[in-house]
Amino acid sequence: MDEPILDAIRERLRQRTYTSGSTVLHRWGLVEKMVFIVRGEMESIGEDGSVLPLSEGDVCGEELLTWCLERSAVNPDGTMPSKGLLSSRNVKCVTNVEAFSLSVADLEDVTSLYSRFLKSNRVQGAIRYESPYCRLRAATQIQVAWRYRKRRLQKLNATQKK
Repeated sequence: MDEPILDAIRERLRQRTYTSGSTVLHRWGLVEKMVFIVRGEMESIGEDGSVLPLSEGDVCGEELLTWCLERSAVNPDGTMPSKGLLSSRNVKCVTNVEAFSLSVADLEDVTSLYSRFLKSNRVQGAIRYESPYCRLRAATQIQVAWRYRKRRLQKLNATQKK
């Protein structure tokens, strides 16, 4: 990333400490911040009960970046995007966690200032590739598609045998 973008992000980061057992994101609650884990461990529990461990160097709430970029533009039907992003997972601290957080308002400032760069295909691809949330979501979608295909083929084979 370019230095001006990194500087804009660094200026807005706030240091936070979360205690063991505290919840950082609530399922169906508004995602109000991105959290960059410096030290400690968290776990992200998806809608389907899948658990994704998060530790030093990981980020939670990264879907907020994509949401802010989409929000900075008007939808094709002429409407504005929704007023808030709802979390599809719970994120809890397994140990005490030291982290930096970036609020929605601060993230919206950065994305509005540097939206052209952040909307590039290269950056969007990197966000999807690096995000544990996006990886888990993609893996789940692949599994669902595979199971659907497998069932469909079984039904097809059963009807052909009759």
